[in-house]
Amino acid sequence: MKKAFTLIELLVVIAIIAILAAILFPVFAQAKLAAKKARALAQMKQLGTAVYMYASDYDDYFVPSSIRPAVPDPANPNPEIWPPKVYPYVKNQEIFVAVDTDGKFATDWTARHNQSIGYTDAAGVDQTSTQCVPGAALPGCEGFASAANFSVAEEPASIGLFSTTAHGVGGKWRGYVFNPYNGPADPGGDYKKGLPIIADYDYVAANPALSPGEMKPIFARYGADAKGNGMTPVIFADGHAKAYSAKAMNSFGKIIWRFR
Repeated sequence: MKKAFTLIELLVVIAIIAILAAILFPVFAQAKLAAKKARALAQMKQLGTAVYMYASDYDDYFVPSSIRPAVPDPANPNPEIWPPKVYPYVKNQEIFVAVDTDGKFATDWTARHNQSIGYTDAAGVDQTSTQCVPGAALPGCEGFASAANFSVAEEPASIGLFSTTAHGVGGKWRGYVFNPYNGPADPGGDYKKGLPIIADYDYVAANPALSPGEMKPIFARYGADAKGNGMTPVIFADGHAKAYSAKAMNSFGKIIWRFR
């Protein structure tokens, strides 16, 4: 006759299983997070390639993040935005939506809130603005008098163009872009080293008193813990991609956001 397990033996087995679970679950969670980051990086890199393809078709000009003409078309008064202009080069709306989010492709101005990958407002065109002067753009700047040419990108390997962004249905979210002029200026006075608003939590939801134009943050969502450890892929003007934590990106000069 087989001897049954004693209560002590069962408790020892349960304790061993609990110890193994405590060791392995964080490993599995880290592996899952690493897989998400790798997928996000590969996906967003396609947008960098698409911007290059667009530039080759348009005399080396960046695709404008938005276009606000001096005299709007009465038949279509809303500004144009970048996703529909880039779409023909990727032909997949999912490329514009961050991995593991419920964001949606921004088909036009009315759908700009809920896209979860954003492009820099530094590439915007706003012929109505007085606060957007190259080298001296003020917070809230959403575009310059003309489109940006790759010739102004003096350090393309350091210029950040795309990141994941805070998004939502309507409201104050503007997920299709991030604004490089709304964060802190470099304490040393170097204009190019100024920052966007960068957080690893939904900055828009956390700041209901601010206007949409004052925010447009980067949301480092992967592994976010609201302590700066969340990460986002960043796509650079030379086409390469790298993942950064919110804490790392909040270091002045790590990435050039204000390239004009």
